[in-house]
Amino acid sequence: MSTAGGLGTAADSERWRVLSLLCLAVVLSLTTWFSATAILPELRQELALGAGAEAWLTNGVQVGFVLGALAASLVNLPDLVRLSHLMAAAALVAALANATLLFHPGPGGMIAARVATGVALAGVYPPALKLVATWFARDRGLALGAVIGALTVGSALPHLFRAVSTALDWRPVVAGASLATAAGALLFLLFAKEGPHPFGKAIFEPSRIGQVFREKPLLLVNLGYLGHMWELYAMWAWLLAYTRAAFEAQAIGTAAAASLSTFLVVASGILGCLLGGYLSDRVGRTATTAGMMIVSGSCALLMGFLFTGPLWLFMLVALVWGVSVIGDSAQFSTAVTELADRRFVGTALSVQMGAGFALTVLAIWLTPRFAEFIGGWRWAFLLLVPGPLLGAAAMLWLRNLPESVKMAGGLR
Repeated sequence: MSTAGGLGTAADSERWRVLSLLCLAVVLSLTTWFSATAILPELRQELALGAGAEAWLTNGVQVGFVLGALAASLVNLPDLVRLSHLMAAAALVAALANATLLFHPGPGGMIAARVATGVALAGVYPPALKLVATWFARDRGLALGAVIGALTVGSALPHLFRAVSTALDWRPVVAGASLATAAGALLFLLFAKEGPHPFGKAIFEPSRIGQVFREKPLLLVNLGYLGHMWELYAMWAWLLAYTRAAFEAQAIGTAAAASLSTFLVVASGILGCLLGGYLSDRVGRTATTAGMMIVSGSCALLMGFLFTGPLWLFMLVALVWGVSVIGDSAQFSTAVTELADRRFVGTALSVQMGAGFALTVLAIWLTPRFAEFIGGWRWAFLLLVPGPLLGAAAMLWLRNLPESVKMAGGLR
């Protein structure tokens, strides 16, 4: 009995060790996602960028990610290539694509580099989720939440690089993000390995796409996810611009202070991811996701009222928003794996991720235009409020369906 207990303890220790290393690799690799967003004010001044070019420097990654995820699904790339090799190669390509920004390729070349970065990151993030799930038959919600938390911190890091940079030059931010992603590639190559609970092939079958929309439980999960995504990436993309404008209105702070504040708000999402994973496994998927979206939507509404201060309350609401806006993210995918017919889980997940990231392109593009239309950033985040509120309604509707007992061991 002691031997069995020893083996169980060793196996448990191994899965948490692998999760820790993978999360570190994801943090490093995802620094390239918002590396251009963190330096948009400097790029705007140096390259005389228009509003459209600014938006596409962020949206290019979103578009590339959708294209990369779709291409990987069509050829079942994660089933054809060892996950450690796939993630390492993809992270290295992302590092190289990001580094091309250092060579002044012009607005068009920079946008192309961002698209290439997004395509490459589609070979990092979804496979990382799949690999971690092979180690966690139990505590899966918490484990996947940890991976999303790592993505969150990685996305925030360029703002920290910008905040601690002593010069106004944007190049150290780009170089730092590229080096971090290259280090992430090495970690994937050395330490990423499948666990004892492997999945069968997650085949993408285009003929099954209609089934995702015909089955009410899946439709409601995806509506919840779309509401979540409408808010998330637009908030992450434009929070720096919003914070700079708010600090100017409050006659406080510097550009570095705005970058540091943005880093703290976005990075605080790791707490939400861990909390969301814990609650989802112990309270239920629908209650957790709806609760997170109600809180995040309320914060988006409150930000405009606090635009001119007081600073402590502005930052408090911003931090609560940072925690809640991402805290439910992993649970939508987890719910799909529980509700969908196992024969087309791969298709259901591909449809969910593709539709969600495609919607972020529109939200990111519209937000600065809405700000311009209403005469400034103060009330710009009102545009995002309907997403989480409609998403919460969809998840609460799902909670009342009999099929919801398939989730979280009957906790719904």
